[in-house]
Amino acid sequence: MPQEDKLLSISQASDMFGVHQDTLRNWEKQGKIVPLRVGVRKDRRYRIKDLEKLIDKKISKSIKELPAEDDKMTLAHLKQFLWKSADILRGKIDSSDYKKYIFGLLFYKRISDIWVEEYQNIMEEFHDKKLAKEDYNHRFQVPKDCRWDLIANTSENIGAKLNEIFEKLTNANSPKLDKIFDDLDFANKDKFPNETLQNLVNHFSEHNFGVNYISSDLLGDAYEYLIKEFASDAGKKGGEFYSPREVERVIIEILKPEAKDHIYDMAVGSGGFLLEAYHYLKEKEGEEKARSLYFYGQEINLGTFAIAKINMFLHGLDSADIRRGDTLSNPQFLNQDGSLKQFSVCVANPPYSVKSWAYESFKTNKFGRLTGYDVPPEKTADLAFVLHMIKSLKEDGRAGIILPHGVLFRGGKEGKIREQIIKNDLIEAVIALPAKLFFGTGIPVAILILNKNKAKNKKNKILIIDAERDFQEGKNQNTLRKQDIKKIVDAFDEYKDKDKYCRVVDIKELEKNDFNLNVRRYVDSSEAEEKIDVAETAKEIEKIEQDMVKIDKKVWGYLKELKYIK
Repeated sequence: MPQEDKLLSISQASDMFGVHQDTLRNWEKQGKIVPLRVGVRKDRRYRIKDLEKLIDKKISKSIKELPAEDDKMTLAHLKQFLWKSADILRGKIDSSDYKKYIFGLLFYKRISDIWVEEYQNIMEEFHDKKLAKEDYNHRFQVPKDCRWDLIANTSENIGAKLNEIFEKLTNANSPKLDKIFDDLDFANKDKFPNETLQNLVNHFSEHNFGVNYISSDLLGDAYEYLIKEFASDAGKKGGEFYSPREVERVIIEILKPEAKDHIYDMAVGSGGFLLEAYHYLKEKEGEEKARSLYFYGQEINLGTFAIAKINMFLHGLDSADIRRGDTLSNPQFLNQDGSLKQFSVCVANPPYSVKSWAYESFKTNKFGRLTGYDVPPEKTADLAFVLHMIKSLKEDGRAGIILPHGVLFRGGKEGKIREQIIKNDLIEAVIALPAKLFFGTGIPVAILILNKNKAKNKKNKILIIDAERDFQEGKNQNTLRKQDIKKIVDAFDEYKDKDKYCRVVDIKELEKNDFNLNVRRYVDSSEAEEKIDVAETAKEIEKIEQDMVKIDKKVWGYLKELKYIK
């Protein structure tokens, strides 16, 4: 048989011509190529000469020139595309609200396209419709009346239809998708006129969001970008759901998660800490080890909870256990006997100095968080979060928490609790960070690194790092650069004094200072004053005065010459 008449399976054709299998299927739909159907199962077979004709006609173009349905987007393109979806809603609803609608719609499109992709793959291999629809062949269950094509072809009452679809999707995937769509109401026609929703649906319909087109890493990175942009757009409210990833990276690189670690964030926000742990281990030891990590998180805000859940799903971390509730009054991660579960790594950026918190229920010590400690003050919850974290740590556990500076030096009940924590030798390091790193607040914050099993050389010592001066200045917000992060992590790893940057402080010195952890008390990072030689300076002044007399004489001489004066 001549080479040009040779028949190729879809996978062979894809490999030989560097064309994705879905692109071949799309060409078939468009009538650009008609494969032969051979055998009892009517398998697709492509003739080389037919494919070569397409190549010659330049129908197989570069990604930039392909129709949208064939397009494998780059990260830059995907970021731009997703941000444009926000433009469709901008001005119609409050900027702090529309993020949840964009995220919800994006997630719906993703799981619908994945279902169709999985169905096509099974059909291609087994030609069995019943098998292709079986639940166990799909990551998410998307009933026929919930698929994207249905909403894309809906022209009236789109909002009500979306609400109906979200309810069905939740029921079909319970408990996996419980509460994900609860905070969304597209049926409000004042906020979402039919035309606006039609534009939004049409926009998302431009691209296939299946994994063959957009990998989990790519979509996850784009989603993280979108979270950051929405946080910036929301100003002060942005800090409620987003922590700068650079700050989270500092803590994760200090704690150094290992394969199979159980990592818990009691104020999980959008899930950034958990993802930083995943990325850290992936870079160090590869994806397989990174996926061996166990992730847990709790979030009080319903909308932010949904953002975190979707974030995990879009990154392909479906097993992450994210729950909703107030960590201080109703912790969700409990053992069968009602005690708090404990984890190998704990991380958190809880809300700062919360005045209204579950003081009454916390002081009952139901979960043993106050055993050995005083009750935190009624009007400040900072140390309540710290005590919850301590109780949530395994006996060899380590933790990092971001707190306002006041926690380091305030007196009263907080001073007593700080003394108790220091005497229990749980603090491994205190790190003062630059101001204006977080959305919505310019106050300086500090990182507390906790360790229940400190190395022998660190017993009864605390490393205090002053990193306040190292950052990239921005107009509204400062950022930590790679070199700033490295400097902090290296200082922690070395655990020794470094002039004007860090110092290892013994507990005896802390005791003399009433257990005050104010960084400036221990690390003098101020610029050294220039020493002045008074005698030499006096000589210089005398010489300057003599020079001035000579200059004055010259000036008066010129004025007389010019007859301006007599």
